[in-house]
Amino acid sequence: MTDYLAYITLRFIGPLIRILPLRLIFFLGRGLGSILYSLDLKHRAIAYSNIKQALGNDMPHREIKRLTRKFYRCFGQDIAEIFIIPLMNKQYFNKYIEIEGKEYIDQAFSKGKGVIFVGIHAGSWELSNVICSSIGFPFNVLVRGQEKRLLNSLLNEYRKRKGCKIIERKNEIRQLIEALKNNEGIGITVDQGGKTGIPVEFFGKDASMPTGAIKLALNYDALILPAFYTRLDGPHQKVMIQPPFEMTRTKDKEKDLRENLQRLTALFEGLIKKYPYEYLWTYKIWKYSLKREVVILSDAKAGHLRQSEALLEIIKKLYALRGIEANARTIELKFSGALGRKLLVLSSLLSGKYACQGCLRCLRKFLTKDAYDSLVRIKPDVIISCGSSLAAVNFILARENSAKSVAIMRPSLLGARKFDLVIMPHHDWIRKSKNIVFTDMALNLIDKAYLNNCSKEIAHLVKSKGEVTIGLFIGGNSKSFSLDLEAMGEMVNSVKKALKKHDGRLLISTSRRTPPEVEKLIEEAFGSYGRTGLLIIANKKNYPQAVGGILGLSDIVIVSPESISMISEAVSSAKYVIVFHNEGLSGKHIMFLENLEAKQLIRVSDTDKISDLIDDILSRQPEKGTVDDNEKVARALEKIL
Repeated sequence: MTDYLAYITLRFIGPLIRILPLRLIFFLGRGLGSILYSLDLKHRAIAYSNIKQALGNDMPHREIKRLTRKFYRCFGQDIAEIFIIPLMNKQYFNKYIEIEGKEYIDQAFSKGKGVIFVGIHAGSWELSNVICSSIGFPFNVLVRGQEKRLLNSLLNEYRKRKGCKIIERKNEIRQLIEALKNNEGIGITVDQGGKTGIPVEFFGKDASMPTGAIKLALNYDALILPAFYTRLDGPHQKVMIQPPFEMTRTKDKEKDLRENLQRLTALFEGLIKKYPYEYLWTYKIWKYSLKREVVILSDAKAGHLRQSEALLEIIKKLYALRGIEANARTIELKFSGALGRKLLVLSSLLSGKYACQGCLRCLRKFLTKDAYDSLVRIKPDVIISCGSSLAAVNFILARENSAKSVAIMRPSLLGARKFDLVIMPHHDWIRKSKNIVFTDMALNLIDKAYLNNCSKEIAHLVKSKGEVTIGLFIGGNSKSFSLDLEAMGEMVNSVKKALKKHDGRLLISTSRRTPPEVEKLIEEAFGSYGRTGLLIIANKKNYPQAVGGILGLSDIVIVSPESISMISEAVSSAKYVIVFHNEGLSGKHIMFLENLEAKQLIRVSDTDKISDLIDDILSRQPEKGTVDDNEKVARALEKIL
């Protein structure tokens, strides 16, 4: 339908437009550009984020927004110009088109080996046909087969009227070679390489660029003339023909191809910087880049950060399978206050998918200055956040940068649909949606390699030996939960009983949240205990590899019940996991434990029954359940990355 309507507009409305005064046509073109800016929200967002990626280091976001609007107004005039192609003749050319560097054209053809005019998708590219016809040399233009068949057919008809020969992708190489041998000119673009291009640096980040022009020049010794268009005022345009491009030629053809393409791309990059409103910013320039920027937003909560880092590792592995390198950065966010955090969430509820781009007023107001300054400088491809307090920032930043947004846990009041992917634990109930993947546990970094590395790191700290190694992780208090001292005493006695019976050794780590009275109990019970191989009191001295090391060295792991992250890490170690009872857990927390127990991933025990459960595990060695959270998350990520 779009193809048909565009064809009808050009074919039948075009003659009516051509009777209008020229100045009015271009005035209408600017108006069309403004309309497209207001309505074409998807491509406007791409254009804004591309300009930010390319030029954002040198301009504030308000200036980027202004430049995006100016680009659309120029683009609207380029569209209007297509309607008047049939009117263009030598008189039009002499009156409205200024050529800078025309002498290079004559010099190039005097060589007798054909001329390759290279350009990029910038300015009014359709003028090349009129210009070449007016100067008086044969010109061939390489065009892609467009999806819009009728419109493409009509545009090719316009081109042919001006003496231009059309070379389409079918048998293109033979026709291009023949044109060069006949000392004719050919027009080829050297941007938008797609899947078949090679990556070269473009505004500081590698982008796929086509190699056709460089290959032809290297193989057939044809001269390359770079050309760039800029509109001066209405129909008045300036065409800048650059000096002949000097090719680097060595015995290494592959190196020559890449080096020449990089230098040619850099030449056009300089022209774009000078005339940024002329470039076609509305396509995904860095879609085939071999580098991606991933940003983790942190609220300084260790459990949330570990989940985000675990997700980052999955993303890195997925990118690596495609030969892409993921560069990661963590930014810790601080709000202007508790009220500021709440107001940011409320303001984000009023934001649409594209409304936040170029604004960021709420971030500037409700975040600290350091946090805001860090965020406005980033240009991420993927944004990760964990926890409801960061969801609003994730959403706003993703819209600002046209980045993929991934939220872990329930994203506050915003709702899951505002994000590209939400990773939600089963116990945190929410209505199912295509962009939600449900997990049994909290994401974590635990795998065999991680356990082996951490075990080696702490091996020198471990003192005793035993037939069985038991790992013990003691958490701590929170707003609604407190470790019961009496129950902890029962747990200590039961663990000692099991250690004595099975000639075991004990590896213990407390948490920074462990209350002093529990730390005292643990130190008195196990500090000088002969079967204690390792005792870490986190509030006195902590070791980054302690958790992974203890999990790696243990046969059975005992965990206090309040830490979903710690229980998830213990289960991921593929060891037998015992979680002891303690009053005060929330309903959702109990659902989490019941789900893992039903899948035989953990065993929940009263504190005084831990020894009996260890006896049962060691005698029967029951099968352990399996968890596939990482695989589920990876499958969901593949759809959006």
